[in-house]
Amino acid sequence: MKIALLLATGYEEGESLFVADVLRRAGFEADLISTTKERWVTGAHGIKVEADHLLDEEIYNYDMVILPGGMPGAVNLRDDQRVLELIRYFDKEHKYIGAICAAPIVLHAAGILEGRKMTSYPGEKYESLFTEAEYCQERVVIDDRLITSRGPATTLPFAYAVVDLLGGDSDPLKKGMLYLDIEK
Repeated sequence: MKIALLLATGYEEGESLFVADVLRRAGFEADLISTTKERWVTGAHGIKVEADHLLDEEIYNYDMVILPGGMPGAVNLRDDQRVLELIRYFDKEHKYIGAICAAPIVLHAAGILEGRKMTSYPGEKYESLFTEAEYCQERVVIDDRLITSRGPATTLPFAYAVVDLLGGDSDPLKKGMLYLDIEK
């Protein structure tokens, strides 16, 4: 499985890098994809990361696309027509789509949420936006091949759920990363 994590200027660092880390530990090919014209992308908290690739036509060969939140990262993803076209394509082709925190605004803009269960960063600003969907309060919500999560603190549960959704086994990762110890 090939997974693309899209990075726009202002991306949430934890929601992208920790997810990529967990997916790579699980044996998946997880690439950081810059939606800017440069491979170096600056996150919401000033951390610069070198992406593996720039957004191009090869993106359509991936099995999953993940959108991290962050401000203005999620807005930059939402306002990028290439990203909206990609999300619509992945939805039409029944490929996996993930979005964390504020990034479900991209799914809304792409028009793929009608009748689906989903979640996002809490608060009226976001919850009132998703009237076409069944908005849930859980940390991670899976609706077929769509997976959404609430925010930075839900990054690990999101990443482990993605591993399991894609046919991996997150239990050894949870144990090795001491996640089970903090759940007690």
